[in-house]
Amino acid sequence: MELNYGASRQQPRQDAAMQRFREHRFGQFVHWGLYAMPAGYWQGTEYRFAAEFLQKTANIPEPEWAELAQQFSAEAFDADAWAALAARSGVKYATFTTKHHDGFCLWPSQYTDFHSGNTPAARDFIGELVAAYQRHGIDVYLYYSVLDWHHPDWRYRLESAEDQQAFKRYLDFAMNQLVELAQRYPSVKGFWFDGTWDESVKANGRWTWEVEQRLKELIPGLIVSSRLRADDLGARHRDSNGSLMGDYESGYERRLPDPWDRSVCEQDWEACMTIPQASWGYHAGPWAKRTRKSAAELIDMIAHCTSLSGNFLLNFGPRGDGSIDPEDAALAEQIGNWLAQNGAAIYGKGVATNWSYPGWGYYTQEADSETVYAVVTKWPTARRLRLQLPAGERLLAATLLREPALQLNPQELETSLFELELGNSSEETLVFELTTAAAEEQSWTEPNPDVMV
Repeated sequence: MELNYGASRQQPRQDAAMQRFREHRFGQFVHWGLYAMPAGYWQGTEYRFAAEFLQKTANIPEPEWAELAQQFSAEAFDADAWAALAARSGVKYATFTTKHHDGFCLWPSQYTDFHSGNTPAARDFIGELVAAYQRHGIDVYLYYSVLDWHHPDWRYRLESAEDQQAFKRYLDFAMNQLVELAQRYPSVKGFWFDGTWDESVKANGRWTWEVEQRLKELIPGLIVSSRLRADDLGARHRDSNGSLMGDYESGYERRLPDPWDRSVCEQDWEACMTIPQASWGYHAGPWAKRTRKSAAELIDMIAHCTSLSGNFLLNFGPRGDGSIDPEDAALAEQIGNWLAQNGAAIYGKGVATNWSYPGWGYYTQEADSETVYAVVTKWPTARRLRLQLPAGERLLAATLLREPALQLNPQELETSLFELELGNSSEETLVFELTTAAAEEQSWTEPNPDVMV
């Protein structure tokens, strides 16, 4: 099907900027804004839904919500402290909300009065974060919500000529803000989009195409997520011919592909995940606390994504005063400690070609390398790890990354099938570096045809 505003390419990008993105594997997402102050509560009532949607779930009138800006002092905000913690957690890139659905901007935009410069804080939070994270060696990406509950010209649907005219004004406003962000912060590596699912946006595929082209003109090598795009017929992420729009698939939100689904490896992709079950912004209620994920669960997800050549973007929701929740900080430190010992299995790695999903964890491998990593996240009950190698290969050595001097003796059960005794090792996520070679020919054969075919 011929499309004017469909996919701009059929194959993944292979330039240096894209290669850097895919080698990072682990990133930090940050949702922060006015919604962090009420933190899931309004007038004493806890709303058991995403904190950043509180304006809608609590039916708060827009003028009343906008008054929160006059309380936004963020006295505990410290961009360098955020960046230092992110670096210790092992992330290689970070994505910050610049404007969420409520329309409040964390930079002093010239196109609206609803921004952080017009608060008691009177600060350019995005500018401070970009500078701090880059000082710590972390690449920065910017999140932007096209959906905007604050702007009078926003429309969910275009049902009249008046709607059409209003929404055109809104799209001009959004384009101006995006250009403003690119020009104020030209060192950012990419843009992550949200709030593009409504019929009004899907009816304006040309605008989404023009946004991508304009941003890439302003910042050469810029990376744009698939969530921005709609084609001529309103298809999102993938155009009506099934081709990916944008530079990577970003539709995995709070979910991961099946660990055996190698089809996802055909394109670059990223999954984003919350620490509590369903809130991106900080939620102070017991509902969110009960559903917090552990460091072990999140490390499993990092390895899961890496094993399928995908990136994992873990969200943190700072508190209303700008501080990081101590539980979130402790979680970040735990993940960082694990990566400090085992990051060789994650950074720059991807799918282990010809190795099947093992069930007890994941295999990862660097392209054009013979070394394979076994990441054990689900311990076998018998405390013996079975390693099914690709046909025709044998295991020469297995090295525990956290303790390389430890002697391990893999036992060959049959051709290309080995077993490692885990013994009394503590049940945590272990990583083994596997060295393999071509198997020697066996002189014996199994006489029972029901066993070997």
